[in-house]
Amino acid sequence: MPKHNSLLRTKTSSFFSSCFLYAAGTSASFLLAWAFWSFFSSPAPSANPSPSRGLASEAALSCPAGKAGHNRSYDPPDPTFYDDPELSYTIEKTIKNWDEKRREWLEKHPSFAAGAADRILMVTGSQATPCKNPIGDHLLLRFFKNKADYCRIHGYDIFYNTVLLQPKMFSFWAKMPAVKAVMLAHPEAEWIWWVDSDTAFTDMDFTLPLDRYKAHNLVVHGWPHLIHREKSWTGLNAGVFLMRNCQWSMDFMEEWASMGPQAPEYDKWGVIQRTTFKDKTFPESDDQTGLAYLILKEREKWGNKIYMEDEYYFEGYWMEIVGTLENITDAYTGIEKRERRLRRRHAERVGESYGKVWEEHLKDAGYGRGSWRRPFMTHFTGCQPCSGDHNQMYSGQSCWDAMQIALNFADNQVPRRYGPVHRDLLDTSTVPPLPFDYPASDLVGGAS
Repeated sequence: MPKHNSLLRTKTSSFFSSCFLYAAGTSASFLLAWAFWSFFSSPAPSANPSPSRGLASEAALSCPAGKAGHNRSYDPPDPTFYDDPELSYTIEKTIKNWDEKRREWLEKHPSFAAGAADRILMVTGSQATPCKNPIGDHLLLRFFKNKADYCRIHGYDIFYNTVLLQPKMFSFWAKMPAVKAVMLAHPEAEWIWWVDSDTAFTDMDFTLPLDRYKAHNLVVHGWPHLIHREKSWTGLNAGVFLMRNCQWSMDFMEEWASMGPQAPEYDKWGVIQRTTFKDKTFPESDDQTGLAYLILKEREKWGNKIYMEDEYYFEGYWMEIVGTLENITDAYTGIEKRERRLRRRHAERVGESYGKVWEEHLKDAGYGRGSWRRPFMTHFTGCQPCSGDHNQMYSGQSCWDAMQIALNFADNQVPRRYGPVHRDLLDTSTVPPLPFDYPASDLVGGAS
């Protein structure tokens, strides 16, 4: 693959040439991420429009009742689990018979039942107060825009949380109360997808292979041998996970959360985790090691329903990804030069069909480390964009530059549908338009 990219004339090469690549699982031993963190085309004018009804009113009459035909304006008077005064969204209160309650709710709301089996709702968040890092709020806004772009392109809903739903469950533990509350508030969703605030989607076309997970209830990025043989707490990363909205998950989160700072045995679990996973260096009980412990010690009860995804970047460590983005862009541009279908302008709403065309050309690209396929998600573990308290193994500037590069790399896949791109991945504001049929012309600039 070419070593240089016409769209990338930055200092990234010199910066990353001095950085060696780390395996995500191994490096995570230093990096415990702080995770709290829809033009419509107007119809062609009629040759004989009705004198009593204009085109605008015709369009209005043709509008669906809501997203994918969901009837959002009617809630039947029949009682549901929401009418139970004992229902609690808190992490401490046990939820029972959740599968039956969800099923009954969907039966009473049939417009939401169609497609429910594959419906995904993304959850992410950040702290309630301004960031200490002067550019932290800007970075978090860009990370959120990235997630909102991905969700809009693929038709997913997204929930952004900025409060501690359990005040004692701070930092990485804060995700659990949020996920449970979202499950209860969204019985129409089959999957709840937690994504840390410092994680960016760097392949806007890739979609989750849900068929692969049909026999499982929880998906995390991890490597089974590191958990079972090496007994390493870095054998997985809990900053991104996909959890089925079901009773199993309610029960699992209750047990997982029992290791958290709100629980009476928090200190005890810190000791157990360090005793079990010798490479864990800090004494406090944490969510990632807790998850690894349940996979290791409770295989029959929990582990067999947890899918450890290691075939693609379900989340990937930024240090081994960002330095490869130049060559990846060159490879994709080369494919576009050869494949006219990929150069065709199209509505954003039908973008997934072009994702399928991309897949025809990416069969030999591989996945994960060493691949020239766009990495699905890039996780800036250890950079702490809000607090600025980054891991000391690299500088804060290296983190901020890498975030800009990855976010602009991802962003180029979005405004590209509207015409412009970032020529320089370290220049967020300059987005010159591309010529028609680019990159067949090899020129950047001109009329779009």
